[in-house]
Amino acid sequence: MNLPSDGNEFDQNIVENIDNTKDFSVGDNAVYPAHGVGVIEAIERKIISGNEEWFYVMRILNNGMTIMIPKSNVSAVGLRQVVSKKQVNEIYKILKRKEVSKDNNQTWNRRYRQYTEMIKTGSVFEIAEVFRILFRLKKVKELSFGEKKILDTAQNLLVKEISIAKNQEEKLVQEEMDNILAS
Repeated sequence: MNLPSDGNEFDQNIVENIDNTKDFSVGDNAVYPAHGVGVIEAIERKIISGNEEWFYVMRILNNGMTIMIPKSNVSAVGLRQVVSKKQVNEIYKILKRKEVSKDNNQTWNRRYRQYTEMIKTGSVFEIAEVFRILFRLKKVKELSFGEKKILDTAQNLLVKEISIAKNQEEKLVQEEMDNILAS
C-alpha cells in the first residue's frame, strides 16, 4: 500500500494487519471488496463439475445483494473481517491529512480509473485515501460525474464499515468524518 507519510504518521503494522484468512461463521460481518460490509447468512456445500465446494452465502448490507464466495477463494477475492476500533483511528489519521497529490493534475478519466482500482482492492485504507483526495480536490475544482460517484461510493463504504466496527449509528460516524475533514 502506498500511503504517503507526513506529519500525521500512522501505524503501518495496524494498516497491514487486516486478517483475510479467517474462517467465517454464520452471522459474522465481513467486507467484500467494492461492495462493502455484509453478513454471512449461510455456509453451503455445492457439487460443481463433480467436485465438492463450500461457499459462504453473504448478503451485502447496503443493497441486500447476495453473493456466494467459495471458501477456497476467500483470499483471492479479498473477503476480509471488518476493521477493528484501533484501525478506525488509523483511517481517521488518513482523513486528517490535508495535502492533495500532485498527480491529480491528470485527466479526470485517468484519475477515475486509478481511484476505481484503489476501491476494488477492498482495503479500507485505500478507500479512505480515495475519499480524502476527492473530498479535498472537490474544494479546489469541480469533480467529474464519475469522480462524484466514486466519492459517494468511498464515503458510503467507509461510513458503513466504521459504524459496524465502532457499533455506532451511521449518522454519528458521518458527523465524525465531517468534523475530521473540516479541521
